Amino acid sequence: MYGERRVLLILPLGFASGLPLLLTFSTLSAWLATAGVTRSAIGALALAGTPYALKFLWSPLIDRLPPPLPIGRRRGWGVAIQLALIVATLALGSCNPKRHLAPLAMLALSVAFLSASQDIVIDAYRVELLTEEQQGPGAGMIQTGYRLAMLVSGAGALIIAAHAGWFAAYATMAALLGVGMLVFVFGPEPAGDENTASTAPTAGWDAMRQWFVTAVTGPFADFMLRSQWPLILLFIVGYKLGEAMAGVMAMPLYVSLGFSLDEIAAVSKLFGFVATVVGALAGGVVTARLGTMRALLLCGLLQSAGNLFYALQAVGGHRLDYLALCVVAENLTGAMAGAALVAYLSGLCSPAFTATQYALLSSLAAVGRTLVASSGGVLADKLGWVTFFLLTTVVTLPALALLIWIARRDQPQSGLARGGARVRQ
Repeated sequence: MYGERRVLLILPLGFASGLPLLLTFSTLSAWLATAGVTRSAIGALALAGTPYALKFLWSPLIDRLPPPLPIGRRRGWGVAIQLALIVATLALGSCNPKRHLAPLAMLALSVAFLSASQDIVIDAYRVELLTEEQQGPGAGMIQTGYRLAMLVSGAGALIIAAHAGWFAAYATMAALLGVGMLVFVFGPEPAGDENTASTAPTAGWDAMRQWFVTAVTGPFADFMLRSQWPLILLFIVGYKLGEAMAGVMAMPLYVSLGFSLDEIAAVSKLFGFVATVVGALAGGVVTARLGTMRALLLCGLLQSAGNLFYALQAVGGHRLDYLALCVVAENLTGAMAGAALVAYLSGLCSPAFTATQYALLSSLAAVGRTLVASSGGVLADKLGWVTFFLLTTVVTLPALALLIWIARRDQPQSGLARGGARVRQ
């Protein structure tokens, strides 16, 4: 099923979705660290990723309003947003962190906003384009593209920056965003659901109120009909917290230990590529074999354990073999957990509210990466590298305990006893 045409179309969309993330996260952290910006400021700039956690607020507009380009609802929004994202990425790369830190922060926020908006369209396009049987492979494929893009915007951007400067690195990433645009330009428009058709109000307060009830409150009211929905939301927030806290400080750790950009990029390119592909595809296989709930638990434990390699790196110092272990652990376990989480979130969505509900759930998954992980710099300064990364290995454990609670309280056919094959009742 990974070779089916519509599943293959998800790969470049996953690539376009993942490309901007590191440009406002660890790659930006590396840029700021080499420019001499303080750790606390680097950690605070992780708040630029806040739109990823809030994208559900404007997802009903993208879901319901007519697109800026008349080539279909999903495709029209996709192309328009990606064009704006390319311009914003070029502007971000043209900044000087030493002289224009505040404008750089605002442009990073703009890139994150447009990237989050792009994710709304891509996620809705994926869920609507694929059949129920293709959703599992689709989760593995979008994570593969996503992780490959993170490798390119991480290791690839560092290589380019080391030889041609940071503007060249960001300009190259902006050009690569065109890969996803090709799918929207030449790919099919999903049929969608009648309830999610464009229904912008035509006139009058009653029409506006009806549109608001249907587009905005409807998806949330529908989700709250689910049993244990508050616990589900708490689990989603905490599942990626440890990885996010470690990730925002990974580049500053490497730089502080004396690794050059070329060394970081070379190790990431060699070991990260294979680990990323294997992890994303393995996550899809594990989810299909064990069921969603068991896959979430197993991959979550592996993801938490992977952060121990950062502590090993901090103790070992400037050792390329330790750096290789860190890169492999980060990409392998992170991609596995990401694929399992995508499959879980997709199964939670109602067909009538796919875009808005998925935006809400994935926004909550981004809370840890943005609002909470932004304190990583302060914690690293106060605790030291080793203690900080040991903390990141246990901070996700409460979410995993909550997952077990949810599974046991759920009906037997959807819980751990049956492998969690069915997420949504």
